[in-house]
Amino acid sequence: MQKKIVRRPSVNDEHLPASLHPVIKQIYARRGITNTEQLQLNAKYLLSADDLFGITKACQLLLNAFKQHEKIIIVGDFDADGATSTALMMEGLTLLGFIDHSFIVPNRFEYGYGLTPEIVDVAHQQKAQLIITVDNGISCFSGIERANELGIKVIVTDHHLPSEQLPAAEVIVNPNQPHCAFASKSIAGVGVAFYLMLALRKYFREHNIFADYKIAEPNLGQLLDLVALGTVADVVSLDNNNRILVEQGLKRIRAGKTRPGIQALIEVSGRNQQQLIASDFGFALGPRLNAAGRLDDMSFGINCLLAKELTTARAMAQELDSLNKARREIEQGMQLEAEKIFKQLDFSANKLPSAIALFQQDWHQGVIGIVAGRLKEKYHRPSIIFAPAKDDEQQASAEIKGSARSIAGFHIRDLLAHIDSQYPDLILKFGGHAMAAGLSIKKEKFEQFQQVFIDSAKQWLKPEDLQGKLLSDGALATQDMTIAFAQQLRFAGPWGQNFQEPLFDDEFTVIQQRIVGDKHLKLVVEKENKLFDAIAFNIDRQIWPNQQAKRIKLAYRLDINEFRGNVNLQLMVEEIFLC
Repeated sequence: MQKKIVRRPSVNDEHLPASLHPVIKQIYARRGITNTEQLQLNAKYLLSADDLFGITKACQLLLNAFKQHEKIIIVGDFDADGATSTALMMEGLTLLGFIDHSFIVPNRFEYGYGLTPEIVDVAHQQKAQLIITVDNGISCFSGIERANELGIKVIVTDHHLPSEQLPAAEVIVNPNQPHCAFASKSIAGVGVAFYLMLALRKYFREHNIFADYKIAEPNLGQLLDLVALGTVADVVSLDNNNRILVEQGLKRIRAGKTRPGIQALIEVSGRNQQQLIASDFGFALGPRLNAAGRLDDMSFGINCLLAKELTTARAMAQELDSLNKARREIEQGMQLEAEKIFKQLDFSANKLPSAIALFQQDWHQGVIGIVAGRLKEKYHRPSIIFAPAKDDEQQASAEIKGSARSIAGFHIRDLLAHIDSQYPDLILKFGGHAMAAGLSIKKEKFEQFQQVFIDSAKQWLKPEDLQGKLLSDGALATQDMTIAFAQQLRFAGPWGQNFQEPLFDDEFTVIQQRIVGDKHLKLVVEKENKLFDAIAFNIDRQIWPNQQAKRIKLAYRLDINEFRGNVNLQLMVEEIFLC
């Protein structure tokens, strides 16, 4: 489905510095920058940890655990946010002087998501006296109940949206829980973990722990590379606080102040460490880290992040790269199958449904989220892809797991909550946030869920919501289409979710076109007697190359292509329109 270009309106930008390039000045104003302070992205402007509800009690519990030498086990999640959160908590506690802590990350194929009763039993076998969840826990009622039965204290650190009731943990640190005044509701799980470490350092300082125990007070800024990676990879909204966290992490990485695991991931991804930008986390490092949790065991990815030697980290990063290649192959096959099933469904009046829900018995649970995202992008519909919870379960009563991805303006977790309230026996469990969610149902109820999901989405969505839109910053003057200006744009970010990288649109004359790498369109286009290289990824081979196309309209991003020592300007094409 071709997206529609919508140009952002011009806005007043007089409140921003005159020293800014006029195009960048307008771009910032359009994205809600209201003062110069928001452009500085200094750590001193970070929100205070004191605003997090429950943070003081969490520090009290951790201080007691420190003094009593309690065994602490961190329970993480099997995605990039969970991996970076776990690594951060492990290293943060070490820096603060803790000596008896370890981590468990549930294998998605064996235990499923979060702090389950089974994972609590594993922690109990490992002599856990205190469990800290990272990037999970807010919906883990039964697991926390089991911990309480066993006398294990639980600190929940999470960022996902809670249900009406909260689990009975000792304390919950989550900006989205009731009564929490922390302004950044979109902070990632790794951000919450980082804030807990900041608050604990302050608490230890106030209680003379560093002096009394002869511990050097640590610079927790060294954890910001993990925060930046997890924040971008989890695709949370880049509000001002998250932009500061990401920018500070990027600055450390570019300056060579990063851990061996992240350096190795940068190398294996073919990125330039000194030129690293936020999108590299989302498109290069994050997927390789995620591959461990999707196909194998995320403990491997976490151990890569925790590696102390670059040689060890490089070997682990190479293995993660191999897993990512295998993931891509599985994903591509599943996507083709999903599209085939989708096209065979009976749609009334030949109209696409308002939402997509698909299941196949042999689909891979570790890749369903990516496939849901691909279908969401292609058809601009909220999408859920299901796979068996366990490979060997084929009976109708078996559990299947779904991963959901949503479109802008459509809160997928709220819709699942609505369905659960209307059909209380349909969904076994669910959780998530506005743009992504997960759920479990019985296989025998898939067709009922599919219909309910489509019908509910139709009620919630307006026809205009289902038309994909590309928000453009308009035409870019030819004199600004230079490597120098592209470099300015590159470092004017960090760009990301809800703080979108600048997109431009304009008409060009086609000079050359050819296919590269099977499904990518390489173009040479001309505007005002100046030639530009352009590339469009994953184009429709039934349409392109098109030798009849002489004039085209491109929605594009300005980029710099570095290949074999050569540097040139390149237009990264989001959409092509025939003129």
